[in-house]
Amino acid sequence: MIDQLVLEGNWNEIEGKLRQKWGQLTDDDVLQFRGDAQEIIGIIQRRTGEAREAIEQHLQEVCDRVASTSGTAAEAIRDVTQHAGEALQQKAQQAADGVRAGYDGAERFVRDRPAESLAVCFGIGVITGVVVAWWLRP
Repeated sequence: MIDQLVLEGNWNEIEGKLRQKWGQLTDDDVLQFRGDAQEIIGIIQRRTGEAREAIEQHLQEVCDRVASTSGTAAEAIRDVTQHAGEALQQKAQQAADGVRAGYDGAERFVRDRPAESLAVCFGIGVITGVVVAWWLRP
């Protein structure tokens, strides 16, 4: 049985395969297709005179190939997405570890050298005040 979803969802590709097989199909013939497999089979049969069973078999083969290709592409996309997610998680963990290490280093510095830490904070405060005053001047 021909899968209607595959037929409708991949119509452009399937249309090209049908035109390869039956070159006498016109643009009007193809435009008449409204998503019903029986309809396109009837159109091809009227245009070509070929047996209904042969048309159905060819259409089924085309749909199967397209569905298989679509499934393979979807699987490849899932794999790439999964690998990208894993890489992103790994990089986020590395960034978190780096921040944690920086925080631990700053904490040790303040604990080991409180006077120097206070001087650094005072200097940063003075510089920040000068910059803000300069920025807000009339």
